Amino acid sequence: MKNKKEKEFGEMEFMSIFEVVRIKQEIKESQEPFVKYSIRSPEDAQKLAASYIADEDREVLLVLMLNTKNQVVGLHRAHIGSLNASIVHPREVMKCAILNNAASIIVSHQHPSGDPTPSREDIDITKRLAEAGKILGIEVLDHVIVTHTGKHVSLREKGHL
Repeated sequence: MKNKKEKEFGEMEFMSIFEVVRIKQEIKESQEPFVKYSIRSPEDAQKLAASYIADEDREVLLVLMLNTKNQVVGLHRAHIGSLNASIVHPREVMKCAILNNAASIIVSHQHPSGDPTPSREDIDITKRLAEAGKILGIEVLDHVIVTHTGKHVSLREKGHL
């Protein structure tokens, strides 16, 4: 005859399986100005991103998460770098998109120098993010580089996406 512990363990095989981790999106009414802001062009993305990060003294990567109607459902500072560099991993960028049920994203970062010309690293990370997005089913619509001077560059318009 099995002792009580062995019996309980053996019976567990037939018991229900419970979730160990449950992720649930909480939707809250927000007073944020970006809620339901539609992105129709790189200029729309530039205006929104610049209002949050253009005057930073270090490179900040901002993720604009969009629903199927290209309305902004969330903003996330995915990474803060140094004066002229930022090491970005697609995992951190896509994590926020997944948790916000984003259909697509636009990434943006600023160049504190005021020159929005994309570096080789900017182009490379854009391509890596686009590849990761394809695998996950979250399209990367653009990567917009903004500055405190109002100048910006769309990597999609430059043919890098």
